[in-house]
Amino acid sequence: MSKSTATLAASRDLPDDELRQNLARTRDELFRLHLGMHTNQVTSSALLTTKRREIAQIMTVLSNRKNGLEKQGAPAQAAKTETIEAAPEATEKKSKAKKKA
Repeated sequence: MSKSTATLAASRDLPDDELRQNLARTRDELFRLHLGMHTNQVTSSALLTTKRREIAQIMTVLSNRKNGLEKQGAPAQAAKTETIEAAPEATEKKSKAKKKA
């Protein structure tokens, strides 16, 4: 899983209030980066692109929730627990199928 996919998945797990706070914080960081670019204090211009993408991802998740296309995802730990619990059942079925053959 790439870094951007991981951050997008993490943002989908957050409630709306935290997403709005992250959006405000990221917009502020982008503003400060723009100021830094004009005063030659920022050495990496790639940070501007990264922050713009973060803002776009957060806004996409928020608009999808507003339109009913997406719901807040389950926390990652709960999802992992469900897959771990389901895994023994799958292995039992496979072993039964092998015994029949």
